[in-house]
Amino acid sequence: MNRQWDTGRTEAFSDGVLGVAITLLVLDINIPQSQVKHFWYSIVHLWPTYLAYLTSFATIGGLWLVHHGIFARLSQVDRTIMSINLALLLAASFLPFPTKLMAESLRLTDVERSAVIFYGASLLAISLLLNVMWRLVAARPHLLRPDVDDLEIQRILRATTPNLGFYVIAILLAIVAPQVAAFGYLVLAILLVLPTTGTDLLAPIGRRSARRNKQDSGET
Repeated sequence: MNRQWDTGRTEAFSDGVLGVAITLLVLDINIPQSQVKHFWYSIVHLWPTYLAYLTSFATIGGLWLVHHGIFARLSQVDRTIMSINLALLLAASFLPFPTKLMAESLRLTDVERSAVIFYGASLLAISLLLNVMWRLVAARPHLLRPDVDDLEIQRILRATTPNLGFYVIAILLAIVAPQVAAFGYLVLAILLVLPTTGTDLLAPIGRRSARRNKQDSGET
């Protein structure tokens, strides 16, 4: 029997996990007690940590925005959606670990390549799982709210798809230029946030419908 559940508990649990994951990132920003006397040098010396923190914060923040947009369009979830959502949360909550590894390895030429590739693979896994989750949702229209149309389905699909190829390119770039790839990950994380804030992905259902109706009447 294909059971279905309300989205409330799944969304609340997801918000909690993502909130904890994004908070854990800041715990790795610290100056060793022995270096406090060289205060400003130590602050500047931490630039790999800032880079890794900003990238992971933007990635999890962008994930949360898109995740919220997806669940705003769901009326129910089934076991498959809940399972892929758990896999997505697993990947997101794991992110502080590769974040710390990359921050500690960026200036160590013997390991920085491996650390940046490992970090990029973690980002790729998150992006891939997010894309798979929406594709599974789109294949189950009975789980969607009645006013979610095909145009909206395709809009979210476009918002979750392009980053996949870019992450693969960045990971390949890390083989020859790890630090350049690390900054590339930050750019990709920012691009994950911008599409959601620049469209009606996060707008309430009623407001989106009214906006579309207004646009349709203006065209006629």
